[in-house]
Amino acid sequence: MAGILAILSINLIFAYGIYLSVASGQLNLGGAGFQAIGAYAAGWLSASLDAPLVVTIAAGALVAGLFGAGLAFPILRTKGVYLVLATFAFAEVVAGVILNSDTLGGAMGLSVPAWIDWQVPVILAIIVTLFVFYLMSTRFGLTIRAIHDDPEVTDLMGVSIRAVKVSAFAIGAALAGLSGALYAHTFSFVEAQNFNALLSIYVLLYVLLGGTQTPWGPIAGVAFFTLLPELLRDSLPALQGFVLETVGMTGSFNPPDESWRFVILGVLTVLMMVFRPEGLITRTMIDRVRFRRPAAVAKEAVE
Repeated sequence: MAGILAILSINLIFAYGIYLSVASGQLNLGGAGFQAIGAYAAGWLSASLDAPLVVTIAAGALVAGLFGAGLAFPILRTKGVYLVLATFAFAEVVAGVILNSDTLGGAMGLSVPAWIDWQVPVILAIIVTLFVFYLMSTRFGLTIRAIHDDPEVTDLMGVSIRAVKVSAFAIGAALAGLSGALYAHTFSFVEAQNFNALLSIYVLLYVLLGGTQTPWGPIAGVAFFTLLPELLRDSLPALQGFVLETVGMTGSFNPPDESWRFVILGVLTVLMMVFRPEGLITRTMIDRVRFRRPAAVAKEAVE
């Protein structure tokens, strides 16, 4: 249970890093690259300089944020599929550099001596969540929403769209780096193969299927993709036994293969994209929940 909580917290911080750029209209497929930078920055400081945990974790976020800010200026000149390809290429370049770096352990990976318990990722995930909720309620957050909904009108209102997008991209990169630093200290080992293209796709799915209209979306997406496979691990054998008993089959049968978990997850993902293309959590849904309570109270008062 502690391990699941740690993974859930790390994934949530990672998802919020991508959420900030996606919420401003930028499909970022370079999440694995920023997480790798944060993980290796923290891991190298811990292994080579024996730096304190506070320093290594903060450095992971800072270094990734600086890379994000530097990358944002040229890469955000592209749009649409070209932006997706550019961020994807960045993640592949990061992985390639790490694999060919003897200082960072190359293909053998890097051992991280300092270790953190599950409480640290959980606490930082709560802090990051509160920070993102606050950020999206400020003028900056409202501007991000405006750019996402109608960039032309936002530009006519005198808003520096480029500055807002660069800021959102850099802050998101810092959060992705923070998740990488926590990953390094949670598992005490990092290797470039873990930060692959599939990881970038997964975290983008967390955000898109959870919903980009509100900060509640990444929470729903991360919970769905992180907890459901674990629930299916135990429930699939029980479901198999129930079905076999129902149809009257007896005897010993092999338990379902592990791949069935991901088959079911894939089918559910496709269904969500078909029936909820705007995501599980939308702004309209949140507004309805907020306004139902006063209406319900007034109705009870009248009755």
